[in-house]
Amino acid sequence: MLAKVTNTAALDLTHYPSLHAAKFDADKALLLECVAVLADKAHPPMLPRAEQKQQTRLALMDAARHLMECGRGFGSLSLREVARTAGIVPTGFYRHFADMDQLGLVLVSEVGQTFRATIRLVRHNEFVMGGIIDASVRIFLDVVSANRSQFLFLAREQYGGCLAVRQAIAALREDITRDLAADLTRMPKLAHLQADGLHVMADLIVKSVFATLPDIIDPPAHALPEHLTPQAKITQQLRFIFIGLKHWQGLGSTE
Repeated sequence: MLAKVTNTAALDLTHYPSLHAAKFDADKALLLECVAVLADKAHPPMLPRAEQKQQTRLALMDAARHLMECGRGFGSLSLREVARTAGIVPTGFYRHFADMDQLGLVLVSEVGQTFRATIRLVRHNEFVMGGIIDASVRIFLDVVSANRSQFLFLAREQYGGCLAVRQAIAALREDITRDLAADLTRMPKLAHLQADGLHVMADLIVKSVFATLPDIIDPPAHALPEHLTPQAKITQQLRFIFIGLKHWQGLGSTE
């Protein structure tokens, strides 16, 4: 009888239980397959655990920077609001950082890497390409603009309310000063100066740059005369320092 059946669509399957069951199983399998495809689209494959953890860690760092971009100081941020902004529960914060101080130290390390990479670009400009101060300042300002949230954190928190962060920034500043002093020893025009004098001058240069950061990050709302713009001021200050360096006779000298 089954061999004579040619139009199963028009067939009343209630009279053929085995065919009814077979069709139900096939429909069920097709439905389950469709559900599985939709589920895959709605929920992509899980990332490897290490990568997922790194993304959450970066989300917490981004959350802290976002809150600071809204005008908050790092010392005023709470663990709960950083976690909430990152989209995780507060207890999840502790899987990545021991406390807010540690988060702050990681943010200092991050901007430190960016800052030192910038210094390397400036060194290349000065020592390899024979660049001038104007070009070096332009390089620095471009990097600050491209990484505004990092340098906003640095500009504000060097005088902020978190002691651990202030100390870390001070250590970063000293490391950059030490690197710059080493660079200055390789400049022929400064060969007459000893290492201790060059370190003092490097400290003056680095502190001048750090002091200018707030003006670079948040320039005044009203237009400034050209010579008073942050770029013009830091350029002139550095030029003044380097002109003086060529004539200075070192520590203890009055000339």
